[in-house]
Amino acid sequence: MKSNSFIEHTDENGENMSCSDKTMMKQGIYANMSELPPYIITWIENNSNELISIWDNKGKVMFLSKSVERILGYPLDDLGEVSWYDFLSSEDVSHIRNYFTDDEKDHNNHKFNINIRNKLGKYIWTECVVSKIISDESGKFFYISMVKDISDKKEAEEMMIRSEKMSVAGQLAAGIAHEIRNPLTSLKGFMQLLQAGVNRKEEYYKIMIDEIEKMETITSELLFISKPLTDNRKEENVEVMVHEIVALLLPQARLKNVEINWKRQEKHKIYCDRSQIKQVLINIVKNAIEAMVAKGEIEITISASDSELEIAIIDDGPGIPEEIIHKLGEPFFTTKKSGTGLGLMITKQILEKHNGRLAIEQNISKGSTFKIILPLPSD
Repeated sequence: MKSNSFIEHTDENGENMSCSDKTMMKQGIYANMSELPPYIITWIENNSNELISIWDNKGKVMFLSKSVERILGYPLDDLGEVSWYDFLSSEDVSHIRNYFTDDEKDHNNHKFNINIRNKLGKYIWTECVVSKIISDESGKFFYISMVKDISDKKEAEEMMIRSEKMSVAGQLAAGIAHEIRNPLTSLKGFMQLLQAGVNRKEEYYKIMIDEIEKMETITSELLFISKPLTDNRKEENVEVMVHEIVALLLPQARLKNVEINWKRQEKHKIYCDRSQIKQVLINIVKNAIEAMVAKGEIEITISASDSELEIAIIDDGPGIPEEIIHKLGEPFFTTKKSGTGLGLMITKQILEKHNGRLAIEQNISKGSTFKIILPLPSD
């Protein structure tokens, strides 16, 4: 009786192997997967950490690997009549369909990070590579995908992001405490004047309300950065987001004698998650402030082409040596004594999810320019 043991079949002495197995072993490599012995294919099928699926041009399932039972919990026999979009949110379905149009030239290896609903109704993070395959004979096409569960990776990333966000909040606390103390001193003085019976009550009330609103803005933004990042995308006004993060970071800038200059321009909108793009802006502007070794200025400009929006953060600090610019964004690589290097890494990850990018340039005179480049919504 022939054994089913993988180890026994691949015995280096060649015992218990078929003649064809021995021939292949002598050649040193199998030419393609179809030439593999059935027991090896079965082992791969039962132990693969990736879900392989094939769908017809209408989205109906043609093949699912047995790993679907392990990764998503669905019995293979229950999935005979399903479509690929049955397991995804409408937003992810729309996002994927945008990449596979009838007139598309490049059909190969589109990579997506998407949530797929498992047997328990819980959405799990996956990395999905999809290709559109066209038959040479009939001209018909179908889709093949490889799906990998990246839940653990996403959880580790989210923990790292939360840690970095709390670190940022702590670093800003000293400047914010100083910024709030000034309005409180003013409020106390005006309250004492009102108690003394002064006549200019309406004027004082207005000043007091303005001071309270300043404190409210700063504390709201501080609470905002301490919250977990969301993933709710819609069209957002870029100028409003820049205004909010400047209000948050001004106290730290003032402590270092740094001015932040920017002017509100025409209303630019991008399709994004507000909390994530504000986190990007905070990371870049905060880095620019910390890069200053003396009194200086940071300029923020916003410009747009037909398809892209660019937010440039320009500082006049010491700049970044050319030989290390390419290393920025690597985990735990930093030019700061107390830095972790995670801020720029998180920034790049967020921009990639938004189909954007970060460009870093050395200024001609002094300092550096960080450009946040994001796609504009199509009409």
